[in-house]
Amino acid sequence: MALETSPEHPAPVRQISQAIGAWVERLGAVWVEGQVTQVSRRGGLNTVFLTLRDKLADVSVSVTCPRGVVDSLPTPLVEGASVVVHAKPSFYPTRGTLSLQVREIRLVGEGELLARLERRRQLLAAEGLFSDVHKRALPFLPRAVGLVTAQNSAAERDVLDNARRRWPGVRFEVRYAAMQGVHAAREVMEALTALDRDPGVDVVVIARGGGSVEDLLPFSDESLVRAVHAATTPVVSAIGHEPDSPLLDLVADLRASTPTDAAKRVVPDVAEEAQRVLTARERGRRAVRQLLDRERRTLESLRSRPSLADPRAGLAERAHEVDALRDRARRSFGHRVDRGEVDLGHQLARVRALSPLATLRRGYAVISDADGRARSSVADLEPGATLHVRVADGRIGATVTGVERVALVGETDQTHPQEDPDE
Repeated sequence: MALETSPEHPAPVRQISQAIGAWVERLGAVWVEGQVTQVSRRGGLNTVFLTLRDKLADVSVSVTCPRGVVDSLPTPLVEGASVVVHAKPSFYPTRGTLSLQVREIRLVGEGELLARLERRRQLLAAEGLFSDVHKRALPFLPRAVGLVTAQNSAAERDVLDNARRRWPGVRFEVRYAAMQGVHAAREVMEALTALDRDPGVDVVVIARGGGSVEDLLPFSDESLVRAVHAATTPVVSAIGHEPDSPLLDLVADLRASTPTDAAKRVVPDVAEEAQRVLTARERGRRAVRQLLDRERRTLESLRSRPSLADPRAGLAERAHEVDALRDRARRSFGHRVDRGEVDLGHQLARVRALSPLATLRRGYAVISDADGRARSSVADLEPGATLHVRVADGRIGATVTGVERVALVGETDQTHPQEDPDE
């Protein structure tokens, strides 16, 4: 039932505390999972005081537990242990605090942790977070390397020392974070986000020097895995736990077996690169020498040819060929001209033989009347008619004084001269 309060009728603190206590009391016993961050045993007391913290959020609660329950565990209860407790929540109105009164404690074993991680892995894999399609290539020589690790840790020294030994000029941007415990996942995400926003950082290394499955739980945190997947800068995982890799290894763009291995993967070895340059230079020299030798042999082969040994001999030979071709052309042209002259003479003789002028020269003439019409028969002429006579060398004007028909060869003359009656 909700409390009815107002500015004029506020509820006193004791009433609110009693109401909260009543609500918590009705909650009953519950099973709670968390990580033990503090174990306190006080002499003479049969109660052990614990602090239980959420694995993903910065939330903790006080726990009281009978000493017998703690002592009955198969292994000692230590800070950092993952547990599941059966407890009844209690609210103390006088102090306004919440506490769990534990009745049973179960240690979360490694097998169960691995099973949970496997279920989480399958879920994230189904979303495609571990697909090779999303893997980004590391730059050959990064401008700056981001490093997320614990301060003054062996992992930090391994990465820095080995990277600088390989490439002395490498620059690091280091962000420190807890690499174990309840705050680890959140701090690593914050450091990664800061480095990912730095435009000068070309690759980020998350390094830790191994540990137990429980120690590495933060690196399988779903929020951290999603943050790495969302980063725009390539991420290298260097957690260093071979048998059971955390999920960070799967989502990272590159997994290094150790922090030292990560240092070798993010920067090139200056000695190796120098040797590679020397090798390439020597290979180039050999290629140039081989090219020069090949061209020199080709030049010597050309110089040894007779045409180059005595160029004038080749010219003389070509001159003889030119003279022979010229003589052949002249002879051919002369023959063609001679044949043309003969043909032309034949054609000219034929034309002359067929020409009317040749006929006129043989004593024939062409007669035409005053209108210029040719006349070939006496039937077309009458006495007194004016005629033009064309002969071989000119024209003659004439007048018809008489007309007499003469029979042609093979033609019978139908007209007979009149006989004299006296005969």
